[in-house]
Amino acid sequence: MNINVLLFATLKDLVGTRRLAVSLGDGAAVDDLRSHLAAKHPAAAQAIFQAIAALNEEFAQGEDVLHDGDTVALFPPVSGGSTDRPEIYLLPYEPIDIDALLAQISPSSVGAACVFTGLVRGETSRPGHQRKTARLEYEAYESMALAKMQQVAAEIRTQWPLVVGIAIVQRLGSLDVGQTTVLIACTSPHRDDGCFEAARYGIDRLKQIVPVWKQEIGQDGATWIEGTYIPEDHDRRSNG
Repeated sequence: MNINVLLFATLKDLVGTRRLAVSLGDGAAVDDLRSHLAAKHPAAAQAIFQAIAALNEEFAQGEDVLHDGDTVALFPPVSGGSTDRPEIYLLPYEPIDIDALLAQISPSSVGAACVFTGLVRGETSRPGHQRKTARLEYEAYESMALAKMQQVAAEIRTQWPLVVGIAIVQRLGSLDVGQTTVLIACTSPHRDDGCFEAARYGIDRLKQIVPVWKQEIGQDGATWIEGTYIPEDHDRRSNG
């Protein structure tokens, strides 16, 4: 079968092209494609295995089976800023690797990090929620969500200019009780340079303007949980 491969950022530079046509045997999966590409382009092997994969414009797992005519994109975590002020924005379907993210937003000038993570609750007493939850299903307006994550980071930098690195990650798909749903991490040279306040602001702002929704699945069926914040003109990116 024939697979269309798109390469972005570092991978494009290492391989020397943005598009590849690859032939694989029937039943091959995303990880098989990675191995094939790594063998053909050994200088890019490490980047290929570390890259995020998207199958037909949707985030993909390594075991996802490919079909003739599929398009697979490989790219590093979505990021902005310089290496001295790194930013990462992700909407992954796979578990969050907190240590790896911290390493990416902690250049040598960093001596402090504040990380907020949200978890799937199994029980809650809040009105409008199921009393017992088996799992959550998250979905997002993905292109807008990534843009709004960048807006949150820009607002953080305006208010806390000593913050060095920022990571904003929201899981999508099905998550079981106890799994991490969201992560906001901010790093700075010292603990009193704003990383605590910036991380708190980041999660609060994400809940306001980043278009992500969750559905609670439990003994009473499925319930979409909706917020109450209505964006105003100052929430527009052009005004941020």
